[in-house]
Amino acid sequence: MIMLVVMKPHASRAEVLAVRERLLSMGFSVKEVPVDGRVTISASGDTGRLDPEEFASLGGVEQTIPISKPFRLVGREFRKENTEIIVDGEVVGGKELAIIAGPCSVESWEQVLQTAEAVKEAGAKFLRGGAYKPRTSPYAFQGLKAEGLALLREVKRVTGLKIVTEVKDVQTLNSVAEVADMIQIGARNMSNYSLLEAAGDLRTPVLLKRGISATIEELLMSAEYLLARGNQNVVLCERGIRTFEPYTRNTLDLNAIPVVKKLSHLPIIVDPSHGIGVWDGVASMALAGVAAGADGLLIEVHHDPSKALSDGHQSLKPERFKELMEKIRMVAAAVDRTVGESVNAQ
Repeated sequence: MIMLVVMKPHASRAEVLAVRERLLSMGFSVKEVPVDGRVTISASGDTGRLDPEEFASLGGVEQTIPISKPFRLVGREFRKENTEIIVDGEVVGGKELAIIAGPCSVESWEQVLQTAEAVKEAGAKFLRGGAYKPRTSPYAFQGLKAEGLALLREVKRVTGLKIVTEVKDVQTLNSVAEVADMIQIGARNMSNYSLLEAAGDLRTPVLLKRGISATIEELLMSAEYLLARGNQNVVLCERGIRTFEPYTRNTLDLNAIPVVKKLSHLPIIVDPSHGIGVWDGVASMALAGVAAGADGLLIEVHHDPSKALSDGHQSLKPERFKELMEKIRMVAAAVDRTVGESVNAQ
């Protein structure tokens, strides 16, 4: 069992140390975690012996919270209300669905600008595009790397879209963070704990994708690494898991959406493009994700999927994305959510 001792925002260092020493003297393992500008002290051990009233009387203590799940900070026991993540002025987890759309990989200035303008016109406020691309094959296109980041920086200047792009490793994290409004940690890196810790030391919002064979609890524990290092700006992403079914790339686990919302206060979005892996199934899965309660969608869009250097088979053409956005608006309204209006409708 675990107990969290939440200190008051202006608790002194002496008050924090007094609580720490009291817990240590009782034989508990203690860790300090910065949360919302204050210190939270996590005590592990036989917390059944702890008397919350005893700690409530100590100077600087705001409240004590018993935790029954292995994830401490991402869970509903720690925070009852939903967390809204602010990404350069845009909200993820609020009433408006966060629509993140764009190509799997940044390939050229013409490609990324054309796609960005199209998704913005349809109502998306976030542009996805990979500069560093971890691929299954070492011979596949690995992204334009630094050049790709430069193109993303420029396309944000031109269009105003918020940038979501993947980080591949610790070595390139700072370079990516200089450009990204939200850093994507992909399925292959969900359990890369060194990368999670490094991203947790930043305060840049993180989009954390579920690993290809990860359980929901494993996803939440990976998010815990980020929050435990002080980065509270985490958005989860269900992107399909590997099953025995060969007709789709993955099996989109729509069950994960209500389950995560019950267990965690963090927002969760759905990636229907990777979830099904074929373009003509993306719309159905996107709409199902919204109906299931997702806080947003991550959709691959390419102006010419037949020539895409990665994931063209699951990318929508701009006109199909525009049609899908109209359907998303109708489903969103049915579940009391909204979607950004198209540029032409404003």
